[in-house]
Amino acid sequence: MSIYDYKVKDKQGEEVSLKDYEGKVLLIVNTATGCGFTPQFEGLQDLYEKYQQKGFEILDFPCNQFGNQAPGSNEEIMEFCSSRYGITFPQFAKIDVNGTQEAPLFTYLKSRKKGLMGSNIKWNFTKFLVDRTGTVVERFAPVKAPEDLAAAIEKLL
Repeated sequence: MSIYDYKVKDKQGEEVSLKDYEGKVLLIVNTATGCGFTPQFEGLQDLYEKYQQKGFEILDFPCNQFGNQAPGSNEEIMEFCSSRYGITFPQFAKIDVNGTQEAPLFTYLKSRKKGLMGSNIKWNFTKFLVDRTGTVVERFAPVKAPEDLAAAIEKLL
């Protein structure tokens, strides 16, 4: 399987193929609106504005598995992100990233790049960097600020 074989639901609940992003550098992130790391949305948007025209995409997957920090509906989450942080990168439907209901995409990502404490995602704002061929090249912990990813992204563009 390749990352491009997966389908996810967009914020309206419609199925989207990741094949639509083939040939682009991707940063796939599980996010939350009420997390200590929520201000990272600003840094993510800055990265998106800086590199999007060069073939970079951020795929945002809200997740409520960690401390109930993304409790709203998809619409409420999207409204919060756009009004508070001016988010323009693709946001998808809320998902689970661990456990029996975890999204297959995240099962795949975790199998390709484990974290310091194994494969499970420990918190929101875990980031996976994917190159233009669909290879998961790096996994970043939530504490890694978006602006600190610029060099890794530039290397792939």
